Amino acid sequence: MGLFRDRTVRIDQHGTDGVHVRAVGRPWTLWADAFGALAIRAVQIIVVVALAAGIIWGIRQLTVVTIPLVIALILASAFAPLMAWLRGRGIPSFVATLITLFAIALVLTAVGWLIVWAVRDQWDELATQAQGGFTDLMAWAGTLPFQIDHAQIDGWLKALTDFVTSAQFGSGALAGVSAVANFITGLVLMVVMLFFFLKDGPQMWAFLLRPFRGEPYQRALRVGDKTVTVLGSYVRGTATVAAVDAVGILIGLLILQVPLALPLAVLVFLLAFIPIVGATLAGILAALVALVANGWVVALLVVGVVVLVNQLEGNLLQPVLMGRSMQLHAFVILIALTAGTVLGGIVGAVLAVPITAVVWGIVQVWDGPHTPARWARPHRREAIARTD
Repeated sequence: MGLFRDRTVRIDQHGTDGVHVRAVGRPWTLWADAFGALAIRAVQIIVVVALAAGIIWGIRQLTVVTIPLVIALILASAFAPLMAWLRGRGIPSFVATLITLFAIALVLTAVGWLIVWAVRDQWDELATQAQGGFTDLMAWAGTLPFQIDHAQIDGWLKALTDFVTSAQFGSGALAGVSAVANFITGLVLMVVMLFFFLKDGPQMWAFLLRPFRGEPYQRALRVGDKTVTVLGSYVRGTATVAAVDAVGILIGLLILQVPLALPLAVLVFLLAFIPIVGATLAGILAALVALVANGWVVALLVVGVVVLVNQLEGNLLQPVLMGRSMQLHAFVILIALTAGTVLGGIVGAVLAVPITAVVWGIVQVWDGPHTPARWARPHRREAIARTD
């Protein structure tokens, strides 16, 4: 009968700020001391990490679905104000969605046509200049105080040629065809998802919230509104900053007469969606083109233009357009970029920062419209220091 007796555990309640539990007798005492509490926390952390790993594994196995879903959600959040404006003018949701999709397709088509036109118009000139630049580079290498083995360079070139003409390269090309097919599938799926998000997004979210009641329902509403707000603000703010960067660098490249100025400006715009790393890569590519086509003096001037534009963007545009609520510490951005790149490559690097911003935004409204989660609230001394 001792198995069913309740004398092995005694619960003492004391204090005014909570309930403290004291266990008496084995096995309960093994979990009541500091080491037991640490073991419980360790088990909880292991369960959370395993759950997160399972979710990440599932996402990576279904990238053809998950990546278009996330991109469609981000684009729908970015164009939510346009949809609201069109609906406010009495335009039906279906027509407003078609207008929005047509506007997006028109902009993307115009940009693609400009890039193709610029590359075709200047490609022959750039190829000739590249050959001349490579010849000058080899001649300059011959003046160095140490000897460069030209036979080794020729061997590298021959190995590259053999690889291109080998069966291994052909199998890689077949893998590339498969990747293109997956890309087209994901693109079509993303367009379809974007259509439904734009047209029926509020109704879809309301359907998902049907199981919630009371405070969980209010919290879910806050989470949904914050997610759309953060994603939309991030995309619109980043796009505006990227456009200003691209225009500024385009003006500098045109003044310096660097070829492929327009494609390089478009590349600057696209890489701006990868914080920290994107601006550096864009500057390096622009400087390399200028070095090959115009010489090292113009290349240094291009680097100066890129640095100047990035400084103006970082110190003036981003604080105004992105807002304080969208600002993440550079350390957090770096960690998010690294994790996103490892898990999802280039797409992961692009999506890592907005997803991190959404998570932090959700934390900020977890307990109320302006009340962060308890663990994320600043201490009183920290809040006083911020106001001083």
